[in-house]
Amino acid sequence: MEDCFSHSVLCHLTSLLLIQLLTGGSAEEFFVIGPSDPIVATLGGDITLPCRVSPTMSVENMELRWFRSKFSEVVFVYQNQREQNEEQMAQYAGRTSLVRDLLTQGEAAVQIRKVQASDNGLYTCFFRKGGFYEEASLELKVAGVGSAPQVYIKGLEEDGIRVVCMASGWFPKPQVQWRDLSGEKFLAFSEAHAQDEEGLFSVEASLVVRDSSAGNVTCSILNPILGQEKAMAIFIPEPFFPQASPWKLAFMVSLTVLVLLLLGAGYCTKRERSAKFQEMQKQDDLRQAKKEDCQTKEEALKAIDELQADLSWRKSVYLAAWRKAQLYADWRKEKFQAWSVTLDPGSAHPSLAVSHEKMSLTWKDTCVDSEGSCSILGLEGITSGRCYWEVVVRSGDRSEWALGVCSKDVKRKGWYRECPEKGFWIVGHYEKNYCACTIPQTLLFLRQVPHRVGVFVDYNEGDVSFYNMTDGSHIFSFPQASFSGMLFPYFTLKSGDVSLTICPMVGGPEGFPVPLNSSPSVEEPVSLPGEGFSSGSGVDSAPLGVESPLLP
Repeated sequence: MEDCFSHSVLCHLTSLLLIQLLTGGSAEEFFVIGPSDPIVATLGGDITLPCRVSPTMSVENMELRWFRSKFSEVVFVYQNQREQNEEQMAQYAGRTSLVRDLLTQGEAAVQIRKVQASDNGLYTCFFRKGGFYEEASLELKVAGVGSAPQVYIKGLEEDGIRVVCMASGWFPKPQVQWRDLSGEKFLAFSEAHAQDEEGLFSVEASLVVRDSSAGNVTCSILNPILGQEKAMAIFIPEPFFPQASPWKLAFMVSLTVLVLLLLGAGYCTKRERSAKFQEMQKQDDLRQAKKEDCQTKEEALKAIDELQADLSWRKSVYLAAWRKAQLYADWRKEKFQAWSVTLDPGSAHPSLAVSHEKMSLTWKDTCVDSEGSCSILGLEGITSGRCYWEVVVRSGDRSEWALGVCSKDVKRKGWYRECPEKGFWIVGHYEKNYCACTIPQTLLFLRQVPHRVGVFVDYNEGDVSFYNMTDGSHIFSFPQASFSGMLFPYFTLKSGDVSLTICPMVGGPEGFPVPLNSSPSVEEPVSLPGEGFSSGSGVDSAPLGVESPLLP
């Protein structure tokens, strides 16, 4: 308690010094100090609760207040140089007064007369001057010594005599002790306490004395705060103790054996029931686990069905408006005919080498110096319908290449410009960037390097689109054009270690694109919310809306 008080005073001094430094040492500030140790008061007596301020100053013109655990539980109020009784608790009315002797020296104390048990507990003294106030806590311990214990013999109890000790009017709860003639304490006894309207305790302690030679037994009642004790002894004559009978020992032995047998039988029964319960619990857990597994499977199947239905709906909407969408190459292939493209060696630049099967293009071992691009055309031309083919690209970081379609009569000798205005609809890799050959060039920002490129040509609609066939993502679509004459697959190599290989299209006719009227349902216009894409393509279309059936 003293350590806590010293620490509190040190904290207050530090706070006060800091406040004085910040405010220029204002004399209006102080802190309140209360007693560090609990104050002990006896029942019915008078007690003083003192507090003082530091630094020393007069407290005559301050507001002084003593209260219990709450500010509203007022014990005493001094304000405007006189006592105020309006807020005082009823239990303190007429029992409190202010000790005024040392007010000018910074000390104030409230006196409580006729101390009661309810006065026990914590108090707070509160000093205020103007807008500044401080407070401190103090503890009041009330103690009272009640009546002397009354001891009497209640009667026989099993193999001994029951002795009862009673006392009343003690505060706080007293401690009871039983001793024999030699001063040894009895540890096994019963004890009961009760509290009256005034808060005072009464106690009743019961002891069974089994030793016939005990003689005197003493009951003592001790106040733990005051350390005061009251005791009373009683003499128990030996004839009062019950006499031992010969059959009693046999009865006790038999009773002990019977109890052991009952305990053993109970233990076996309990163990058997526990095993059965554990087995039933295990079966219940298995059933519950099976039930949860079934529910999980049903939820998974339901989720799969919902996803499949949603995917089918999106695909159906896509297929109904495929011309206005640019995602999902696999779905787009359903509307286009796979076309087996072969290279035309007669149209190849002298620096290019064509494989024997006319499906692969690369540089010759000894390249011929040439200006512009080194290009080659497909053998078959396109005049109508929808078709697509796929090209595998193997190239390094600095390689330059391009592929797509071109018109029949384009210029391919010397230096020439590759753009739609000149009859070229191609994309490729130039100077570490992927570009669409437009005026100006359109940079393409792709999710991954296109090692397998799909070329989709819809001759009648004037559409040329490119897809990354590895992940199915859209690369670029040229603005709608009006084709006239024959279009040819176009391949060109510009520099670097690069090769282009046409993928064989299984089951696809050679040189005969699918007619436009092969799927009459696609000609009907479909209006979708937020239809169209702008994923780096040249197609003029609005971005997808929230309700678009196509996945992002």
